[in-house]
Amino acid sequence: MNLKKNNNLLNTYNRLPVSFEKGEGVWLFDKHGKKYLDALSGVAVNTLGHNHPALVNALTQQVSKLIHVSNYYNIEEQSLLAEELADLSQLSSAFFCNSGCEANEAAIKIARLHGHKQKIHSPDIIVMDKAWHGRSMATLTATGSRKAQAGFEPLMPGFIRVPYDDIDSIEKIANQNNNIVAIMLEPIQGEGGINIPKNLSNYLSNLRKICDMNNWLLIFDEVQCGIGRTGKWFAFQHSKIKPDVVTLAKGLASGVPVGACITNKKTSNLMVPGKHGSTFGGNPLACVSSSVTLKVIKKESLMENAITQGDFIAKELEKNLQGYKLVKKIRHIGLMLGVELSVPCNDLIQIALDEKLLINVTADNVIRLLPPLIINKSESQFLVDKLSTLIINFIEKN
Repeated sequence: MNLKKNNNLLNTYNRLPVSFEKGEGVWLFDKHGKKYLDALSGVAVNTLGHNHPALVNALTQQVSKLIHVSNYYNIEEQSLLAEELADLSQLSSAFFCNSGCEANEAAIKIARLHGHKQKIHSPDIIVMDKAWHGRSMATLTATGSRKAQAGFEPLMPGFIRVPYDDIDSIEKIANQNNNIVAIMLEPIQGEGGINIPKNLSNYLSNLRKICDMNNWLLIFDEVQCGIGRTGKWFAFQHSKIKPDVVTLAKGLASGVPVGACITNKKTSNLMVPGKHGSTFGGNPLACVSSSVTLKVIKKESLMENAITQGDFIAKELEKNLQGYKLVKKIRHIGLMLGVELSVPCNDLIQIALDEKLLINVTADNVIRLLPPLIINKSESQFLVDKLSTLIINFIEKN
């Protein structure tokens, strides 16, 4: 496909040789009318797929009324969304911004405010190996990827890294460091390779206990795993505990940029006017898109669908790939799926694209699948059949 090379774009992406013109459901169409199954959802963004009528209608109406107004004034759509998210999370208050990175920055600032309130002048936050929290300097430092960090040193102080799903390592640090103020982690790691704790409920419960014992904040980054993707509104709801802070973005508004940092009563009191803000955050368009997304998830039972389709895709892939030694493990929870191979498999991205399937490879050897929550069984079967063939052919060549 001949695409115009744009030398005016900063060279920050290895873009694939395709450009899409329209979408319908789980399908994208290029300029030549060729049809691709979108098993990535814009990296967990297009919760409702493409061109969902309820979203299109709501956004069309809102654009004709009001797109943006300053946070100097009350924004009714923002207040309604904050109330909805507080109800779903059983937390207290929300701050709105434009991305997951910004939501995580807000959470980090809240943790530092908490520390300074305790007279801790150099507060430390425990973060995880293989974590991904963003690309700003604070969130990049919190991120567990040396590849992403390289060249941006000096990184920020105030972060202590431990292995994911390892309570013992946190307990050891708790006995050695009096400057810790919070633990920050993704309940399910996305960019790190769809990593799921061996016992999710116990792991999160133990983290809550440690934080309570030490007066630390528990911060969950649910930018990728939140908003129904795991079969719950929030991944932390697979346990009985609640965090002090949870961050959202990606799938919250089904494609319109938005981020949210949701706090409990304890952490809500740390912020006062002038401490934080966002010019575009919580504008009417983003908030309407978010509210409609939540409404459709409820109305169309998309969390239940995430569980049903996720289980089906994982089971069928396991059946089709059984006996192939290069397939190390298939991990999934809801519609977060990772197929881990024992060899690098980045080439599969282009190979899949040639076969009209959009996937991603993360951590060099994990095929990441994040289909829209609206995917149905026949589309899931198409995904399984196509991907199984591609993986088997790839393995046989390696």
